[in-house]
Amino acid sequence: MRVVFVGPPGVGKGTQAQRLAERRGMVKISTGDVLREAVRQGTPLGVRAKAFMDAGSLVPDDLVIGMLSERLAGDDTARGCLLDGFPRTIAQAEALEKMLARRGEALDLVVAFEADHEVIVDRLSGRRSCPRCGKVYHVRFDPSPAGARCGGCGAELVQREDDREATIRRRLKVYEEETAPLLAYYRDRGLLVQVDGTAPIDAVAARVDEALNAPRPA
Repeated sequence: MRVVFVGPPGVGKGTQAQRLAERRGMVKISTGDVLREAVRQGTPLGVRAKAFMDAGSLVPDDLVIGMLSERLAGDDTARGCLLDGFPRTIAQAEALEKMLARRGEALDLVVAFEADHEVIVDRLSGRRSCPRCGKVYHVRFDPSPAGARCGGCGAELVQREDDREATIRRRLKVYEEETAPLLAYYRDRGLLVQVDGTAPIDAVAARVDEALNAPRPA
């Protein structure tokens, strides 16, 4: 299957994408992870993308589309894949449709995760990350046993720039302006299923499986 997960930042789609990939042996392609790794390595793409990410803006379509085109051409995607964080605009959705069509493929399902924006602000602004090993904590929901340091490697935890409240609110505004229109785009194509992202993790996962197991239109 070829599945897209879409939703505002912090809604939990990354967690669900990882769980689904493990349950079904799917290849998970997360543009956010790929972009952050490029930033960490200081690649030309990472340097260009960092300014947009730090400001809470979408990385330009040409950067993201080029990267995804290369990734989708990988041999490991031949039996299907799960896209987490792409597409984010109508232009990207149209580009994805063309990429798949050239391979004789098409999307099977688009899962849209939903949550109130204030819930998202609370989730993201409390996150703290380890710059050394990458482990992520939450000051209220999942605090580090070592306080301000990583419980794994002992490095001092940091708050990523895109987890600061002002940046989060800018990201949510960008989502409403740029990404929310994708819901109508995919609904018109009969591909959209909407899921409550504030439900317990296992309940969300069960709803996703239910959607994937539902009969597809011929």
